[in-house]
Amino acid sequence: MKRQLHLLVIDPQNDFCDLPPAWLPQDAAPALPVPGAHADMLRVAQLIREGGGGLTQISVTLDAHHRYDIAHPAFWRTGDGGPVAPFTQISAQQVRDRLFLPAASGALPRVLAYLDALQQAGRYQLMVWPVHCEIGSWGQNIHAAVRAAYNAWEVANLQVVAKLSKGSNPWTEHYSAVMAEVPDAQDAATQLNRAFLDTLLPAQHIYICGEAGSHCVKASTEHIADYLEAQQGKPALSRLVLLTDCMSPVTGFERQQRDFIAGMQERGVRLATSAGIVPELQANAPADGAA
Repeated sequence: MKRQLHLLVIDPQNDFCDLPPAWLPQDAAPALPVPGAHADMLRVAQLIREGGGGLTQISVTLDAHHRYDIAHPAFWRTGDGGPVAPFTQISAQQVRDRLFLPAASGALPRVLAYLDALQQAGRYQLMVWPVHCEIGSWGQNIHAAVRAAYNAWEVANLQVVAKLSKGSNPWTEHYSAVMAEVPDAQDAATQLNRAFLDTLLPAQHIYICGEAGSHCVKASTEHIADYLEAQQGKPALSRLVLLTDCMSPVTGFERQQRDFIAGMQERGVRLATSAGIVPELQANAPADGAA
């Protein structure tokens, strides 16, 4: 290997993929399918197959939620005790006005503290999503083509793909691969994951892809870019590469993805396609028989 090249695949999970019928089991369907995600994942798999010989590391992040979670319907009730539908946004003021309340009455102080902190951070408003990536479910599993491709990479390279779980704390949203939206002081898993971030520092290029471009890819890249810049200076951002044909936005959040990509490009992050980087990966692969 001539250079350290790291591929980071954000949440390539069944629940986020608009899988065609032939890819579905009889008793399950994606909970939060992102239009275009299946095609994105096929391109990620092709990239690993064709260029994996030049990758020194692959990391995959995995959403991992409980059914009872602050961003799932079971956590909430309307002010009159009714259910809260998926895709409902909730603010601290709405809770204070008793339009929405936590189903567990004793949770109210903690919920308000969370929503206030979320609003102060200014990144997202709480969204009640359909139950997705429930721990142990088919939906939490990785897209079959991506898993087959990285399994073959593990065997060929005698090296493991790093798998990073996020989102199992039910009291905070965890879009980013490296830090929850509001870290829990009592839960190290929600705080900045410096150990993982430090594995990115030696890489000459960090290729980022996955789902959804409007949420988890966006949040992860923003945190990674901030950390790289803080540790190594603004020129380090040129080592980040967004694979724009391997990510798609949640329906209704197309502008957020466009603004995110434009903002990253303005900061110095490189934009590329999966096919476009294959030659540089292949050029980085060791010659046959070389270590």
